[in-house]
Amino acid sequence: MQNVGTRHCRVRKIYTNYTKITNKLPQRKSPRAKWLDYNEGEYFVTVCTHNWIHYFGEIADGEIHLSQIGKFLTECLENTKKHQPHINILQYVVMPNHFHAIIDIEKKQRAVNGKQNHKLPLLSTYIASLKSAVTKYAHTIDSKFTWQKRYHDHAIRGTEDRNNISQYIENNITSWDNGLTGKL
Repeated sequence: MQNVGTRHCRVRKIYTNYTKITNKLPQRKSPRAKWLDYNEGEYFVTVCTHNWIHYFGEIADGEIHLSQIGKFLTECLENTKKHQPHINILQYVVMPNHFHAIIDIEKKQRAVNGKQNHKLPLLSTYIASLKSAVTKYAHTIDSKFTWQKRYHDHAIRGTEDRNNISQYIENNITSWDNGLTGKL
Protein backbone atom coordinates (compact mmCIF):
# COMPACT_ATOMS: atom_id res chain seq x y z
CA MET A 1 0.00 0.00 0.00
CA GLN A 2 1.40 3.37 -1.00
CA ASN A 3 1.79 6.11 1.58
CA VAL A 4 -0.52 9.05 0.84
CA GLY A 5 2.28 11.53 1.58
CA THR A 6 4.57 9.83 -0.95
CA ARG A 7 1.85 9.82 -3.60
CA HIS A 8 1.22 13.54 -2.98
CA CYS A 9 4.94 14.29 -3.46
CA ARG A 10 4.98 12.27 -6.70
CA VAL A 11 1.97 14.19 -8.04
CA ARG A 12 3.63 17.48 -7.09
CA LYS A 13 6.83 16.39 -8.88
CA ILE A 14 4.90 15.48 -12.06
CA TYR A 15 3.03 18.77 -11.86
CA THR A 16 6.29 20.71 -11.36
CA ASN A 17 7.98 18.86 -14.25
CA TYR A 18 5.01 19.60 -16.52
CA THR A 19 5.21 23.31 -15.77
CA LYS A 20 8.98 23.35 -16.35
CA ILE A 21 8.66 21.59 -19.71
CA THR A 22 5.64 23.49 -21.05
CA ASN A 23 6.25 26.73 -19.17
CA LYS A 24 2.55 26.87 -18.28
CA LEU A 25 0.16 25.40 -15.77
CA PRO A 26 -2.11 22.53 -16.79
CA GLN A 27 -5.49 23.76 -18.00
CA ARG A 28 -8.44 23.16 -15.73
CA LYS A 29 -11.34 21.40 -17.47
CA SER A 30 -14.16 23.84 -18.23
CA PRO A 31 -17.59 22.93 -16.86
CA ARG A 32 -19.22 24.69 -19.83
CA ALA A 33 -20.68 22.67 -22.72
CA LYS A 34 -18.41 22.79 -25.76
CA TRP A 35 -21.39 22.77 -28.16
CA LEU A 36 -22.84 26.00 -26.70
CA ASP A 37 -21.37 29.46 -27.22
CA TYR A 38 -23.36 31.03 -24.33
CA ASN A 39 -24.01 34.14 -26.43
CA GLU A 40 -27.75 33.68 -26.92
CA GLY A 41 -30.63 31.68 -25.51
CA GLU A 42 -32.10 31.04 -22.08
CA TYR A 43 -30.10 29.64 -19.19
CA PHE A 44 -30.89 28.55 -15.66
CA VAL A 45 -28.03 29.71 -13.45
CA THR A 46 -27.18 29.03 -9.80
CA VAL A 47 -24.41 30.98 -8.11
CA CYS A 48 -23.40 30.16 -4.50
CA THR A 49 -21.38 31.86 -1.80
CA HIS A 50 -18.11 30.25 -0.73
CA ASN A 51 -18.74 27.54 1.87
CA TRP A 52 -22.46 28.30 1.55
CA ILE A 53 -22.27 31.06 4.17
CA HIS A 54 -25.57 32.94 4.61
CA TYR A 55 -24.53 36.39 3.40
CA PHE A 56 -27.79 37.24 1.63
CA GLY A 57 -30.24 36.83 4.51
CA GLU A 58 -32.31 34.20 6.28
CA ILE A 59 -35.59 32.42 5.61
CA ALA A 60 -38.31 32.38 8.26
CA ASP A 61 -42.04 31.75 8.01
CA GLY A 62 -41.90 31.17 4.27
CA GLU A 63 -40.18 34.49 3.49
CA ILE A 64 -36.64 35.58 2.73
CA HIS A 65 -35.43 38.35 5.00
CA LEU A 66 -32.63 39.89 2.96
CA SER A 67 -29.47 41.32 4.44
CA GLN A 68 -27.94 44.49 2.99
CA ILE A 69 -25.85 42.33 0.66
CA GLY A 70 -28.95 40.35 -0.37
CA LYS A 71 -30.82 43.59 -1.10
CA PHE A 72 -27.92 44.84 -3.21
CA LEU A 73 -27.82 41.55 -5.15
CA THR A 74 -31.59 41.83 -5.75
CA GLU A 75 -31.15 45.40 -7.00
CA CYS A 76 -28.38 44.29 -9.37
CA LEU A 77 -30.56 41.50 -10.78
CA GLU A 78 -33.53 43.83 -11.23
CA ASN A 79 -31.45 46.52 -12.95
CA THR A 80 -29.48 44.27 -15.31
CA LYS A 81 -30.95 45.96 -18.41
CA LYS A 82 -29.35 49.30 -17.45
CA HIS A 83 -25.85 47.86 -17.80
CA GLN A 84 -26.40 44.84 -20.04
CA PRO A 85 -29.11 45.75 -22.60
CA HIS A 86 -28.92 42.35 -24.33
CA ILE A 87 -29.52 40.37 -21.11
CA ASN A 88 -32.92 39.84 -19.48
CA ILE A 89 -33.45 38.33 -16.06
CA LEU A 90 -36.74 36.54 -16.61
CA GLN A 91 -37.06 35.18 -13.07
CA TYR A 92 -34.85 34.91 -10.01
CA VAL A 93 -34.82 34.10 -6.33
CA VAL A 94 -32.21 35.19 -3.81
CA MET A 95 -31.66 32.60 -1.09
CA PRO A 96 -29.49 32.88 2.07
CA ASN A 97 -26.36 31.48 0.39
CA HIS A 98 -27.09 31.45 -3.36
CA PHE A 99 -29.34 32.72 -6.06
CA HIS A 100 -31.11 31.12 -9.00
CA ALA A 101 -32.00 32.99 -12.17
CA ILE A 102 -33.40 32.36 -15.61
CA ILE A 103 -31.27 34.52 -17.88
CA ASP A 104 -32.23 35.28 -21.47
CA ILE A 105 -29.43 36.46 -23.73
CA GLU A 106 -30.83 38.16 -26.80
CA LYS A 107 -29.25 37.33 -30.11
CA LYS A 108 -26.75 40.07 -30.79
CA GLN A 109 -24.12 40.44 -33.46
CA ARG A 110 -20.83 41.09 -31.71
CA ALA A 111 -18.69 42.26 -34.60
CA VAL A 112 -15.39 44.08 -34.46
CA ASN A 113 -14.12 45.35 -37.82
CA GLY A 114 -16.54 43.03 -39.60
CA LYS A 115 -15.36 39.93 -37.68
CA GLN A 116 -17.23 38.09 -34.96
CA ASN A 117 -15.78 38.70 -31.51
CA HIS A 118 -16.11 35.57 -29.38
CA LYS A 119 -13.50 36.27 -26.72
CA LEU A 120 -15.75 35.60 -23.77
CA PRO A 121 -19.27 34.22 -23.76
CA LEU A 122 -21.86 36.81 -22.73
CA LEU A 123 -23.20 34.59 -19.94
CA SER A 124 -19.79 34.26 -18.28
CA THR A 125 -19.10 37.95 -18.75
CA TYR A 126 -22.41 38.88 -17.14
CA ILE A 127 -21.98 36.51 -14.17
CA ALA A 128 -18.43 37.77 -13.60
CA SER A 129 -19.54 41.42 -13.63
CA LEU A 130 -22.47 40.69 -11.30
CA LYS A 131 -20.24 38.81 -8.87
CA SER A 132 -17.68 41.63 -9.01
CA ALA A 133 -20.26 44.35 -8.27
CA VAL A 134 -21.74 42.39 -5.35
CA THR A 135 -18.27 41.59 -3.98
CA LYS A 136 -17.20 45.25 -4.04
CA TYR A 137 -20.37 46.27 -2.21
CA ALA A 138 -20.19 43.32 0.23
CA HIS A 139 -16.62 44.15 1.21
CA THR A 140 -17.83 47.52 2.54
CA ILE A 141 -19.97 45.50 4.99
CA ASP A 142 -18.13 42.19 5.49
CA SER A 143 -14.55 41.82 4.30
CA LYS A 144 -14.83 38.01 4.40
CA PHE A 145 -17.49 37.78 1.68
CA THR A 146 -16.57 35.48 -1.20
CA TRP A 147 -18.34 33.56 -3.94
CA GLN A 148 -17.69 30.01 -5.03
CA LYS A 149 -15.32 30.19 -7.98
CA ARG A 150 -17.67 28.46 -10.40
CA TYR A 151 -21.38 28.55 -11.04
CA HIS A 152 -23.91 26.08 -12.39
CA ASP A 153 -25.65 26.71 -15.69
CA HIS A 154 -28.23 24.78 -17.65
CA ALA A 155 -29.30 25.64 -21.19
CA ILE A 156 -33.09 25.70 -21.15
CA ARG A 157 -34.47 23.31 -23.77
CA GLY A 158 -38.05 24.18 -24.51
CA THR A 159 -41.23 25.24 -22.75
CA GLU A 160 -41.59 22.21 -20.47
CA ASP A 161 -38.01 22.60 -19.25
CA ARG A 162 -38.54 26.34 -18.65
CA ASN A 163 -41.81 25.68 -16.79
CA ASN A 164 -40.16 23.09 -14.50
CA ILE A 165 -37.32 25.49 -13.71
CA SER A 166 -39.72 28.37 -13.16
CA GLN A 167 -41.74 26.28 -10.71
CA TYR A 168 -38.52 25.25 -8.94
CA ILE A 169 -37.52 28.91 -8.53
CA GLU A 170 -41.02 29.86 -7.40
CA ASN A 171 -41.06 27.13 -4.71
CA ASN A 172 -37.45 27.46 -3.59
CA ILE A 173 -38.07 29.52 -0.45
CA THR A 174 -40.94 27.26 0.67
CA SER A 175 -38.83 24.15 0.03
CA TRP A 176 -35.97 25.63 2.06
CA ASP A 177 -38.28 26.64 4.90
CA ASN A 178 -39.75 23.10 4.97
CA GLY A 179 -36.28 21.55 5.05
CA LEU A 180 -36.57 20.15 1.54
CA THR A 181 -33.80 20.47 -1.00
CA GLY A 182 -36.23 21.11 -3.84
CA LYS A 183 -34.60 18.77 -6.38
CA LEU A 184 -35.33 19.81 -9.95
